[in-house]
Amino acid sequence: MARTVKHFSLHRIAGTELRVVSDVEAGVLPLIQIEEAVIRGYAQRGIWHHRWVTLFVLHNLQPLVRQLRPGTDLPPGEAATLDSRPVVNVYDLANPEGCHVFVNQQAMMKAGYWDDSLALKGLLAHEHAHPLAENETTRVSRQMQLELSLADSGRQAADSSQQPTASSFQPRIHRLLTVLADKICLYAPREIFANEITIQSGFGGDLLHLDRCNVADARRSVSGRAGLCNQLQQEVIQEKLSPNTADALLLIGDLQGYLDLALETAPFYRTGRESDARELEVVLETAIFPFLEPQVGRAYTDLCRQYITLRADMKPPELVAWGEEVLSILTEALAEKGLILQVHLQIADSAGRAAWV
Repeated sequence: MARTVKHFSLHRIAGTELRVVSDVEAGVLPLIQIEEAVIRGYAQRGIWHHRWVTLFVLHNLQPLVRQLRPGTDLPPGEAATLDSRPVVNVYDLANPEGCHVFVNQQAMMKAGYWDDSLALKGLLAHEHAHPLAENETTRVSRQMQLELSLADSGRQAADSSQQPTASSFQPRIHRLLTVLADKICLYAPREIFANEITIQSGFGGDLLHLDRCNVADARRSVSGRAGLCNQLQQEVIQEKLSPNTADALLLIGDLQGYLDLALETAPFYRTGRESDARELEVVLETAIFPFLEPQVGRAYTDLCRQYITLRADMKPPELVAWGEEVLSILTEALAEKGLILQVHLQIADSAGRAAWV
């Protein structure tokens, strides 16, 4: 069913034509003002490349999902969950003249961002920072490929033969760990440099506010972890799951839910805003990590340190070595639960992808 366009307008900001198309009514004008402020802020710093921006303000992102071309370079796991993202920026790596920004009203309202001007500004500034943050390291990162395999350790093999071990859940575990490894390794350079550009361009306060919201959401989500623990315990009691496999699945859930917060805090360290990073980390250390598996807090700390070492001019061998250090943090955490994760990083030939989301 076709969407009805309820708002269309053209604006000129700092030499950029902003085209706005929306199928929602309320809240569009404040969003346009925030988008104009973001464009103006980047333009004033002389790093803005676009001559035009199309801003789509949509009830949801199903129109975008239906129109994405095969081969579009999506962040890890986004193919299945793209419609849940609050903002998406689609741009052409070969042509910096413009971009298409899609705002998802439904996801914005669910996350509490729709009426929060600081959060909206942080989101839009971050999305616009992605093309501005392209560098030698991000280009190499797009050519990195990750191969992952999982084997049971002696600890897993020692479970009762009548109970399913990790090998029984290997396809599911493999999928979860592949998405996590892609996010914290292959995709991390793009996210780190985008956050860094956002902060350096005068939007650090907005990004910090957004991260405060996200850390608060993470804190609230910890309360729901008890339900997962109870579910796993019931499956152990019913002999559908071995105790060691239940422990491993709980750790994977914790890592997947909270480890990528290092992508948010490390850029503040990298830009000399240690107090902002520590503000976020105090919440992690007091209200989140103590209620998770102990490996999560240690892995977060090690990951954040590794992210701080990332450089913008890394050659392929250097970035592979950097990525291997990142992945060793994950493999060491999993090994403590008896999961032996083997990973292999390599640089593939350029796939020639033109678009990035």
